[in-house]
Formats: sequence, structure tokens, C-alpha cells
Amino acid sequence: MSKQISVGAVKIGGGAPISIQSMTNTDTSDVKATSEQINALAAAGCDIVRVAVPDRKAAEATAEIKKLVSVPIVADIHFNYKLALICVENGVDKIRINPGNIGGADNVRAVVDACKSRGIPIRIGVNAGSLEKDILAKWGKICAEALAESAEGHARLLEDAGFEDICVSMKGSDVPSTVQAYEIFRSKRDYPLHLGVTHVGGGTGAAVKAAVGIGSLLLKGIGDTIRVSMMGEPTQEVVIAREILYAVGLRRPELEIISCPTCGRCKVDLEEYVERTKTALNNVKSDSPLRVAVMGCEVNGPGEGKDCDFGLACGPKNGILFAGGQTVKKVPVESGVDELCALIEGAIK
Repeated sequence: MSKQISVGAVKIGGGAPISIQSMTNTDTSDVKATSEQINALAAAGCDIVRVAVPDRKAAEATAEIKKLVSVPIVADIHFNYKLALICVENGVDKIRINPGNIGGADNVRAVVDACKSRGIPIRIGVNAGSLEKDILAKWGKICAEALAESAEGHARLLEDAGFEDICVSMKGSDVPSTVQAYEIFRSKRDYPLHLGVTHVGGGTGAAVKAAVGIGSLLLKGIGDTIRVSMMGEPTQEVVIAREILYAVGLRRPELEIISCPTCGRCKVDLEEYVERTKTALNNVKSDSPLRVAVMGCEVNGPGEGKDCDFGLACGPKNGILFAGGQTVKKVPVESGVDELCALIEGAIK
């Protein structure tokens, strides 16, 4: 099990639930735009939000931003260690730095001392695009070993300064090498790990890379907090991150609807049936998460949905309602969704 750090009220590592992170794409010095985007991310389910701090104006804005948001804020610092000191003074909840690019041991110690005095953790952010020249020369290319070695070296810089309140990330755009880098580092150190795949662009391809990279590590018990790094509206990162956690079984949605991919046996518009079910159950409150199956035929439907709480299997004329894996009754397929929702609502009252 990894060590545990606290980012504001959010625990990372040490058996704490996997937290979701994202990053704003606003000009951080624009307090209104940035705080509004942070609040939108929080409403979408984001636990921690990072902001870019490229200059003094952005650093100074963090004080006002902190007053307007409810989730922990991470200040992303490169090159100028003094910006980190301003952000620490302003009460940010975590500093993200690359210790090798802020100007030597004295500057690293200055950031460490400031963070230590306020109980603020530091994330070491190793990126495939900014590996040290000597490490690239040693390995000859960007690879898992190079990413892990860079992370270990940066961890030692902070440890030498007397600081171990650390989280580590090693992100590249190549999924296999990124996954392997995390595996190598975890075999040597127990700092909490921030998972992600970076430089992946946007759209379906980016979402798949993130899901494969992050999901494969989580299934091995590696990782403590995640970010799906994608081009575009940041809230989409949160939605995909949440779906990854659902898929690997680390979170359960309040309402999960499963459906078959359909084949030639399906004689109904299953997409419409699923959407109608989602809409009808959207405001239904249950003491525990609900898993509902809406299946396209009566051949495999009840079996494939056997582990669901409730379900509907649609035949050409009739549908089968089932609950807890057991058939409840046959219903006309046209009224199947209404009957299913009535069954659910009656059972959870």
C-alpha cells in the first residue's frame, strides 16, 4: 500500500478512494473564468483541480480563486520557484513541480521549506516531453526506464531537502511505456501515484488511450489518483475518468444501465428503450446503487442481465421482466419500459 498524503480535505494513497483530477484551460489570472470552470469541474465530479501558474499575475490570482471554490487547488509551476512560494502563501492545497527545472538545490529547498511549514504536499510531475538530457542520452530514447529514473531522481532531490510529502506522476503518450514506468517506480518506492497518459489529443482515440493506460494500472492495484488528459472541454475528462473507475469496479454509479450490442434477433429500437429507461429512472433515489439491464432479446437477455437488480428482455411481441435474476412476468414489449420502471419504483419505496 502506498503512503498517504492530504490535498486539502482529499486523501490520496494509503487505501483512500481513487480521486479524480482535471486541469483548467482558462487564463488563471482571470479569476472569474477560472473559478467558474473549477466549480463546473467539481459539479461534474472532479475531486481536485490543477491550474497553470506561468507568471506572477497568475500566482497572485490563486488567493482569490481559493475563496470562490470548494475543491482543493493544485498550482502547476515550472522554471520559477518564486511562483510556488506565492501560491503556498496564498493557501493552495498542493504544488506540482519538476524539481529539476526550478533552478538548483537552494530553490528546491525554498519550495520544500514553504510547503513543509503549511503542510502542503508536492507532486513530482515527470513528462516524456521534458526528460533530462543525461537520462535521454543514457537510454537513447523516451522509454519506461527513463521515465522511472527521472521520477526517482526528482524524489531524491526532495528527500535530500528533508521532504517526503510527495505524489509522483510519469506521463507519456505511449501507453505501454507509461504503464511500465509506473510499474517500475512502484516496485521501488511507495509514494502515492497520480496516473495519466498525456499528449493524446482529443476524441475517441484519446479516451481509449487513457482508459487502457489508467485502467490497466488500477486493475493491478497501482495508482491513487487519476487524470484523463484530453484536448477540449475539461469536464469531459471527469466524465471519462468516472467511467474508468466504474469499469474497473472502484466506484459504482447510482444508476448503471447495461444493454446488449444487439444482433439480428433484436426487433425493437433498443437505443430508444435504453434512453427512455435512463430518463424515467434519473430522479429515482435508492439507498444503494441500482444496476438495470435493458436487453434486445429474450434468448440471452435474462442470463446476461442476471447479476443486475432489475431488467427487461425484449422479444418481438412480448418482453420479460426480471428482478434479482428471476423472471417476474411477461409484458407487451411496447409497454416494457413503463412496466420495468414501475417495478423498480415499487420495489425501492
